[in-house]
Amino acid sequence: MDERIESKIEELISEMTLDEKIGMIHGDGLFRSGGVPRLGIPCLKMSDGPMGVRAEFENNSWKNIGTTDDFVTYLPSNSAIASTWNRKLAYQAGEVLGEEARGRGKDMILAPGINVMRSPLCGRNFEYMSEDPYLIGEMAAPLIEGIQSKDVSACVKHFACNNQEAGRLKVDTDLSERALHEIYLPGFYAAVKKGHSLSIMGAYNRFRGEFACESTYLLKEILREKWKYDGVIVSDWGAVHHTKEAAESELDLEMSVTTNFDEYYMADPLKKAVEAGEIEETVVDEKVRNLLRLMFRLHMLDKEERQAGSYNTFEHQKAVLDVAREAVVLLKNEDERLPISKKGLKKIAVIGQNAEMVHSNGGGSAEIKALYEISPLMGIKKLLGGNTEVLYAKGYDIPNKGEFSDINWQESSLEEGMEAIEEKQEAAKKTDCKEYEDEKQARIKSEMMYEEAIALAKTVDEVIFVGGLNHDYDVEGRDRETMDLPYGQEHLIQGLLEANPNTVIVIVSGSPVTMESFADKAKAMIWSSYNGMQGGTALAEVLFGESNPSGKLPVTMPKRLSDSPAHHDGTFGDEESVFYKEGIFTGYRYYDTYQVEPLFAFGHGLSYTTFELGQVWINKEEKAEDVTVEISLVIRNSGKRDGKEVIQIYVSNCGKNCGCPKKELRAFEKVELKAGEERIVTFHLKKEAFSYYKEEKQIFSSEKGEYDILIGFASDAIEKSEKVVLDRSYYYGY
Repeated sequence: MDERIESKIEELISEMTLDEKIGMIHGDGLFRSGGVPRLGIPCLKMSDGPMGVRAEFENNSWKNIGTTDDFVTYLPSNSAIASTWNRKLAYQAGEVLGEEARGRGKDMILAPGINVMRSPLCGRNFEYMSEDPYLIGEMAAPLIEGIQSKDVSACVKHFACNNQEAGRLKVDTDLSERALHEIYLPGFYAAVKKGHSLSIMGAYNRFRGEFACESTYLLKEILREKWKYDGVIVSDWGAVHHTKEAAESELDLEMSVTTNFDEYYMADPLKKAVEAGEIEETVVDEKVRNLLRLMFRLHMLDKEERQAGSYNTFEHQKAVLDVAREAVVLLKNEDERLPISKKGLKKIAVIGQNAEMVHSNGGGSAEIKALYEISPLMGIKKLLGGNTEVLYAKGYDIPNKGEFSDINWQESSLEEGMEAIEEKQEAAKKTDCKEYEDEKQARIKSEMMYEEAIALAKTVDEVIFVGGLNHDYDVEGRDRETMDLPYGQEHLIQGLLEANPNTVIVIVSGSPVTMESFADKAKAMIWSSYNGMQGGTALAEVLFGESNPSGKLPVTMPKRLSDSPAHHDGTFGDEESVFYKEGIFTGYRYYDTYQVEPLFAFGHGLSYTTFELGQVWINKEEKAEDVTVEISLVIRNSGKRDGKEVIQIYVSNCGKNCGCPKKELRAFEKVELKAGEERIVTFHLKKEAFSYYKEEKQIFSSEKGEYDILIGFASDAIEKSEKVVLDRSYYYGY
């Protein structure tokens, strides 16, 4: 920020009263802070969330305003964006989200979520990106840049170690310093240093005893001092618990879910503490300073320069379809079962309720009012047209929880968990719904649906099952109890494969699910996270060959929960406290190092064409401060279709006595090649690619010696291995 702006900030602060300053640093509405009208300082307007701009609420109530002007573009979830492994598409998704937020008059969009997918059971995994910190950083940075190119602040969340929903308001997390710096902080570091995120949201959880939004270590020592961050730090809604601790921390803005705005910890209680001399007014000034700096960066105090934004445009719909196409992951394609030929196709069956479900309106704070949402069933029907009869059967029963306007999950979220809230809803349902079915009737209904689906599968040319999870399970506020598919889906899938062995299995889910019982039997399997308003179109295009799949898994799919590193010994933790005992061995780092075979590996994803790696050249240049290892290689599309492949480069430190994983992702690039085309692709690895965190010295170390450069198309599909020797060691901090 230039000196002129800093001078203007100081001038504004000098003219403000204590009341006006206090008004700026806490919520004056559910999604806005206070402004100072007499000085021309507007309020800061915010909105969830990662998959689109949330519906408009009344300022002091969790009641939707009820108009039709807050329908928006529904974007693929962050886990879907990460599945593209395409930085350009991440930027493109960010542009859409930023322009729509600006078009709705927002200054800050509470996105992206980048917490590490530590456990397959975390209810908010669909909002996050990956188990791997490098992939998180590489995808989050362009997403943030895209958002902020539209004069809207991204607010990357949740800082830090917010990796479960169980006990989310109080759970005390702890882990080794090495795991913290190697696994859980790098994504945020990339968001700050590469993405230049203008704001960061603190987390609900405690970190080593302190609430994260009041943490001296996280907010001051790491974020402000080590990373030199001068952006705005916002609390999660209701994550502040003390006036003095919050005021004297680096937190700038307190938000919450309740409407007693003047009673927030950084509202009247803080004013009284300042007036009593218990807290210095200078700490308030610093928070106001950061907020004013953000406003200047967004041209909020220079309105003629600010972009206006727009929403629900044709360009946005096309952009999210581009993302959705590359987010579809082809897990298995035995005997080239896919794509399905449309020629002569007379009758198909689409089975499973995820084929017709709308997902945009659920999940917690990620929910939005989508202008439209193309379901898989609609996508298939509109692609095939009238010459093919598409028959649909639900196959399994999803109990209707009902909608009760007097029980709002969000305004109750600070006092009750999601389970308690749902118990209230269920009690209301039993009282209010005359046709409430008992457990026996529900079983009868499910069995009838099963029989109908199996009978249908025997009478058609093709069967496509679309199942997985929904936002009863992928949801803020609650973790899943198991990885198992709900609603008896495994039983149904097994029955379908017996009735028609060619059944194509599609799983829609934001987290890994158990698939071991049918994965060997199925010839073709597809995985997709919540893929936005055009998700059904993208899926249909892949199924019928209109689009060549190129998505890659951003998370390992284990065979069973007990294989997961966070759960392997049965001592995950509880709602009070959790220690990350697996340390740096998250995701594929654990599976590969300890030779635990996953069902589908990190980085896995097939194509309708084939790719081959050719010659590899390694060139190394070492200087006093850094090293550059240049890797050039030939990749060839050896198949008969145009397609895209992700070249993945891992570095192995396993020969060292440093307790490192067998390999770690250090570079990747998505390459588009026509059939028969080949190309030379070049990568550059710096000292960070060879480093690990030395706890005793509190620095990163890239030690001299031999390293393996592993090149392939997934963590378990390494095609080439080369060696490089560092002749000197490199030590560095942030």
